[in-house]
Amino acid sequence: MKYKIVLTKQADTDLRYIYEYIAFTLLEPEIAVRQLERIEKGILSLDEMPERFRAFEKEPWHSRGFRQMPIDNFIVFYIPKADVKIVTIIRIMYGGRDIDAQLKKTNQ
Repeated sequence: MKYKIVLTKQADTDLRYIYEYIAFTLLEPEIAVRQLERIEKGILSLDEMPERFRAFEKEPWHSRGFRQMPIDNFIVFYIPKADVKIVTIIRIMYGGRDIDAQLKKTNQ
């Protein structure tokens, strides 16, 4: 059975920021489009077997069921709920950032 994919407002903002940074700061709009396409394809693939990616090990995120999916240099953080067949995308971040600090800014 397929899972429904839900993006939080923060995840949507993250996608917009990634696009804007690559397109306008790095001046590479074509690369920005292709990067977003790869991220979106990865996110949509979570509709089947979303638990195939490893759990995020740090608390309090681990006990909340956070999982992490790497896509190129980015990490998609999400929570799969098997009982209701929903995957909630929480954040999408550049892997080189201070992940802990960024997750602490996440309202969840």
